[in-house]
Amino acid sequence: MTVQLLLILSLVVFAAAFVQGAIGIGFALIVAPVIGLMRPDLLPVTLLILMLPLNSLVAWRERPHVDWNGTKWITVGRFAGTFAGLWLLAALSSTQLDLAVGWFTIIAAAAALFARPFDPNKPTALGVGLFTGITETSTGIGGPPLALLYQHASGPVLRSTVAVCFLVGEVLSLIVLAGAGRIGQEQLLAALYLCPAVLLGSGLSRLTHNHISGPGLRLAVLVFAIVSGLFLILR
Repeated sequence: MTVQLLLILSLVVFAAAFVQGAIGIGFALIVAPVIGLMRPDLLPVTLLILMLPLNSLVAWRERPHVDWNGTKWITVGRFAGTFAGLWLLAALSSTQLDLAVGWFTIIAAAAALFARPFDPNKPTALGVGLFTGITETSTGIGGPPLALLYQHASGPVLRSTVAVCFLVGEVLSLIVLAGAGRIGQEQLLAALYLCPAVLLGSGLSRLTHNHISGPGLRLAVLVFAIVSGLFLILR
């Protein structure tokens, strides 16, 4: 990784960590298309590793607000979806995976942007967990379905529940990917180099998340994700 690329990715990761720490979603939506453009070989492993400290910090910060019942059913669905995502990752070429990242980004962001609200009950939690397992294991993107599920919950409930679900799911995905031999040295080193940007962005969000307009920032993140996904598909 060149110094120039490291600086660019560090800025993107810093901004994405700040956004996710503030509103509960946005990290993968912002980072995955950029990495897909510059270093697609780092997906999804580097992205999943970077999200471990980010979601650990958010989950701990707002742990009293976690919806544990919803988390349980999301995790059940997430476990099943992980293996389908691994198959998809193995079946796609690097070019096809670029397209998959773009399309999953657009579809997930559009769903969170336009879909009608629904309650986080058992069937919807299972379905969201299944879809998240497939998309996050294959592309690193899984936030919009969870955000859609909790879009009418309070900010602390959304942030904490999504963080816990992500944390459990990322560990599952990384274990499965490691077992399949899909984790390499370059992906681990890239995550190590970019980790300080994650910690700085998350730390800054701790100081500001109570003062940020969640709906407006969420809208900006989703619009950015759709534009990024389109660029990745059409480039």
